Amino acid sequence: MAGSSRSHEWVAPALLASAFVHVGELNLFPVKSLRGVSVESAGVERQGLAGDRRWMVVDESGATLTARKHPEMLAITATPAAGGVVLHAAGQDPLSVSEPAGPADTAVTLSRVGVAAAADGRAHAWLSEVLGRPVRLVWLDDPARRPMSQAHGGEPGDLLSLADDGPLLVTTAASLRQLDVWAAEEARARGEAPAPLVMERFRPNLVVAGDDVEPFAEDSWRRLRIGGVEYRFAEHCDRCVLTTVDPQTLARGKEPLRSLARHRRWDGKVWFGVRVAPVGTGRVAVGDEVVVTG
Repeated sequence: MAGSSRSHEWVAPALLASAFVHVGELNLFPVKSLRGVSVESAGVERQGLAGDRRWMVVDESGATLTARKHPEMLAITATPAAGGVVLHAAGQDPLSVSEPAGPADTAVTLSRVGVAAAADGRAHAWLSEVLGRPVRLVWLDDPARRPMSQAHGGEPGDLLSLADDGPLLVTTAASLRQLDVWAAEEARARGEAPAPLVMERFRPNLVVAGDDVEPFAEDSWRRLRIGGVEYRFAEHCDRCVLTTVDPQTLARGKEPLRSLARHRRWDGKVWFGVRVAPVGTGRVAVGDEVVVTG
């Protein structure tokens, strides 16, 4: 794993070539840290899924607002639209926002970005009212301006949207099922009522499903082919406090970090999912076969 030489107990399974191994979910998050949407298909670009995390919310200093510190951001849904994005929140009329035509001249502090293009004033006002603080909405005009960091598995030519570290996050339904078992066992041992976890907490782009997938098999995947596009492993994904926020109620809890800390902790972090980089471009769709080639 990037930045780690630790080996762990999960043994690499045989390479998967079964037609039962497929894309079970496909998710887009047009605005960083806002709630995203499930889609049936998406374009694949070098920086990730087309339209994924090209927008972000910043404060007046240009610092990025994230749901880690502001979980109320998860009450806002961003849906992709031709040439822009649509914002939805309870009690508010939806707002359509077009990609800015002006220059990228708004200073932002997110690493390796420098400047971004500001949306029109209506977007700033709408988001400021919903979030209860002065904010602005900005757009990454050209992902080619942001190379992927070598520290997170990037290689020459790899690009990054406004995502933190990697172009795409891949998880598996089997791993969530195992984590759910652990969380339920932990809850019962503490006299608590088990509450099922949902994959939305982890904000993956691709969720791999299929009877042939063992829990945490993704730990060992180094090359994937999905829908004719090749993907290269970049790094394992360490998980933060954002996963403890229930995406429906916005309430914080102990899971899944409590169970991950017991079963999936090394190098001082807890782990769930892998970040991958597209080697080429194309399309991906729910139901596409997932072939592990390395």
